[in-house]
Amino acid sequence: MSEQQRVALITGVAGGIGRATAVSFHNAGWYVVGVDRQAATGLPGIDRYIQADAALPSEIRGALRVVEGENGRLDTLINNAAIQVTKPMMEMTLAEWDDIMNVNVRSAFVFTQAAHQLLKASAGSIVNVSSVHAVATSADIAAYAASKGALLALTRALAVELAADNIRVNAILPGAVDTPMLRAGLNRGHVSGTVEEKIRALAAKTVIGRVGDTDEIARCILFLADSTQSSFMTGQSLIVDGGATARLSTE
Repeated sequence: MSEQQRVALITGVAGGIGRATAVSFHNAGWYVVGVDRQAATGLPGIDRYIQADAALPSEIRGALRVVEGENGRLDTLINNAAIQVTKPMMEMTLAEWDDIMNVNVRSAFVFTQAAHQLLKASAGSIVNVSSVHAVATSADIAAYAASKGALLALTRALAVELAADNIRVNAILPGAVDTPMLRAGLNRGHVSGTVEEKIRALAAKTVIGRVGDTDEIARCILFLADSTQSSFMTGQSLIVDGGATARLSTE
């Protein structure tokens, strides 16, 4: 990487939104560090891949030590790592609940602490990938919705606390986006029909008439992260859902 090249760290980079975000940043000239619990090679847009489990604080801190040692700087942290369990709340185990909270919320807290000094030095930014489930949700996804709501509240709190360090913190709330997570969740549901039929049904309920594409979310994440584009934004939540939350459920 060049001395002036900005560095982005993206968690959950092996997933649909993570991959698209890596490509978006890479194409914009950033040096991209990707972190995921999966062993992966050849992912597009990634200059440095670090296998680390976002549920384990020791591995999170280890990943940041690698970034500091190899790059010496960090300009944005994209907290994208997430897991989802779709089942009724009364059937969910404590282990499942804890795993969701550890990956979806605690990891953002630990990554932020570990990255704080590097982000302070660069007057950098943090983008937390929340979800429309933080503001409007559905049955059988309570733990995921709770975790994304917590991440949204954490975003606001961090924006206030880190402003003195010139670190901006914002959240993006994607709606239904065609990702492996969405397809897996639909496949585990109790509604009959193929996954493709369920995606078409979701699309029909969206104002725009389709589900989102990962590239559309990635471009919005880049906008929030890049201080040349969103320098006066902090503590905000950008909803990118095709108009889903704009429509009354009673309509």
